[in-house]
Amino acid sequence: MVTGLPNISDAEYGAFVTLVYDRCGITLGTGKKMLVTTRLAKRLRETGCATFTEYLNSLAADRQGNELVHLLDAITTNTTSFFRESAAFDVVDEMVRQRLAAGERHFRFWSAASSTGMEAYTLAMLLAENGATKHDCAILATDISTRALSACREGIYPEAAIASVPSELRAKYVRQNGAKWQVCSELRALLTVNRLNLSRPPFPMRGPFDVIFCRNVMIYFDLAVRQRLVRACVGLLRPGGLLLIGAAESLHGIEHPLHVVQPAAYRK
Repeated sequence: MVTGLPNISDAEYGAFVTLVYDRCGITLGTGKKMLVTTRLAKRLRETGCATFTEYLNSLAADRQGNELVHLLDAITTNTTSFFRESAAFDVVDEMVRQRLAAGERHFRFWSAASSTGMEAYTLAMLLAENGATKHDCAILATDISTRALSACREGIYPEAAIASVPSELRAKYVRQNGAKWQVCSELRALLTVNRLNLSRPPFPMRGPFDVIFCRNVMIYFDLAVRQRLVRACVGLLRPGGLLLIGAAESLHGIEHPLHVVQPAAYRK
């Protein structure tokens, strides 16, 4: 039972589970009921709804979908860090350096579940170091959470968050901003930040991308949603491009034409 609020019934929780799956493809099992209920309780307080059913009705009546955005912000977890699963960045760095050496000067990257932007800014640092940013280079950062995207645009993080950035890169690309730290404007300018629902392909961008980071998001999707997402990513990759997934994820059971480069890295 949530303190100060009525307990959520199985029918009410089931309605939220169905709503979240239908709108963003995220599967909420019974094991997440306590976590989800606690986060829903905050939205009840903020919207003035007395019961979970009343809140469900307000969601149904919201034609603009503004409250749905707040709901998804509340229940999605935006776990990320700089240089997370660094082997992925190593394979991207190698590919970009090879293409630069071959005379290529146009590079496009997509951080598909960018969260607060640490993945995208790690990539930006790598591209600045290997010389790609001297040419036509851009990074698309997307997420379903408007809260996370706001943080991504600002590129401002607490000191604990930048601890994983190597000191030499921190000196070059991170500036103190009050009690926090901000990624330099040159790297922030590389990013285009947009909200995107990964469960609803086809996507509006045309591509092609040299690299798509789609890491640690498919664990929230069932097989049908993962299949649609991977198919869309393959269609947006250039020949020879890379699709990177999370180290704990797998494309097992998904039909695709990709070839394994290393664990969690696939080439078209």
